[in-house]
This record gives sequence, C-alpha cells and structure tokens, in this order.
Amino acid sequence: MRNLLIFITKYNAFFLFLIFEVSALIIYIKYNSFQKASVINSTNQVTGQFYQRADELKGYLSLREVNDKLAQENAALRNQLRSAKYADSVSKHVVNDTIYKQQYEYIDAKVINNSVNKRNNYLTITKGSKDGVAKGMGVICSTGTVGKVVLVGEHVAIVQSLLHKDSRFSAMLADNKEIGYLQWGEDLDPHKGLLVDVSNTARPRVGEAVVTSQLSSLFPAGIPIGKVSKLNAKGAGFFLNMEVALAVDFSKLEYVYVIDNKFATEQAGLEAQEKKDD
Repeated sequence: MRNLLIFITKYNAFFLFLIFEVSALIIYIKYNSFQKASVINSTNQVTGQFYQRADELKGYLSLREVNDKLAQENAALRNQLRSAKYADSVSKHVVNDTIYKQQYEYIDAKVINNSVNKRNNYLTITKGSKDGVAKGMGVICSTGTVGKVVLVGEHVAIVQSLLHKDSRFSAMLADNKEIGYLQWGEDLDPHKGLLVDVSNTARPRVGEAVVTSQLSSLFPAGIPIGKVSKLNAKGAGFFLNMEVALAVDFSKLEYVYVIDNKFATEQAGLEAQEKKDD
C-alpha cells in the first residue's frame, strides 16, 4: 500500500491529466449529437465484430458434436429409403396388400484411423459388436462405396478398404446394367479403380456411372462407386475392363455407414450349400 501511494504521488500530474482528458471527451461527446452518433456507431461495429468472432469460435468448437448428429440423422434417413426395404406381399396378385419391411439397416460410425498409401489399406471405425456391427458387413459413406468389415471388437471395427488388393465388389454400368467386378488397380492410385469382367457386348462410355449391382450381398443396388474414366479392351476375349474414377476421396473420410443386410447370412448359407452340391 505504501509503495502504491508513493507511485501515485510521484505520477499525480499524469493521472490528473488522464482524468481531465477523459472528462473532456465525455462532455464533448455527450453534448454534441454528431460526435455522439459517431461514437455509438463505432462502438456498435466493434461490438458486432466481437460477437461475430465469438459465435464463429463457438461454432468451430461444436463442429464435432454437429457432425455426429448429422451422421446419426443421415443413417436414420437411409433406413427409411425404399431401397433399404423389401416387399413382403400378402398375395402375389394384390399389389395394395404389399408391406415393405426392413432389409438394410445403416449404422453411423466415425473414422478414427485410415490409410490410403499402402497396397492393403484399412479403416478403423468407432462402432463394434455392441452397436450391431458384424464381420462381412458393407461400408459406405455419403459419396459412395468404402469397403467391408473384416474384424470386430466390442466398441470398434476394422474395415477393409476398397483400396485393398483383395477387395472385389459386384458392380454394374448404371445405364445399360452390364455387370462386372470392381477392384483396385495395380498402380495404387487411391482415386482410381478397375471394373473387370464386363461382357464385350456392353457399350460403355467415358463418364458413365458405375454403381453396386443387385448381385451384391453387401450393398443395396445403386450405391455410387465412380465413373468410367478410360475404356480399355482386355485382349480379344469375351470380357472388357475399364478404368473407374472413384466417387470416394478416401483421404478425407470422416464418417461412414455400416450396412446390415438382414438377408446376408441366409444368402451366404444357401450359396455355400450350392457350391458344396456342385
């Protein structure tokens, strides 16, 4: 306290100057309408900018929560799509009695680990057996096909990316419905795939969409895979292959949807029995 008094005493002239200066400014602004309006306008601008920056900061800090909610809402909407259901008809001849039941359910998940620069790439997602995820389920994102689940823990799961030497998904040309298989190319380009074993009677064109086919047990038909970017005949045989620009940018994956096909186990069992009988 003594030091404070000494300091004030030493610089009393300066403090008096400040007091008189501030008082003069207040009187000048208060009793002059033009200056008063200018100060109020400037103050409002500064305050407005401050609130704007504070709101931007608040919005940035809540992005994760917002994204999580959006992913959950998207999964719920996908569950309501007609393509996620199958027709359970009471009578083959009475169309009005058809009831659509759920065939595909979508489970939203966040990507917490991902690779794109290896020959065999995987993703780690934040949903596991506790959430209904099981081995063999297909995985998509908002822009297209991602891969399939290969390992499952209670709270997390590992997804084999489409960018993997063993990934091979049933696919088709969207316009003429010719079916083939989509796999990753040998050049390891994370933006390109290869559509192979397409009948040479097909007439594909550059830019034509490539989507999942109805033969896939992992995905509903029509999920985007990419677009034909280069036509390339495969020798003189009965099949064609073509380069596909992938719809998914795997380096930017944040949220995905795991697809639970209610008929997958039944289909796999019957197909295994068929092979055994052959």
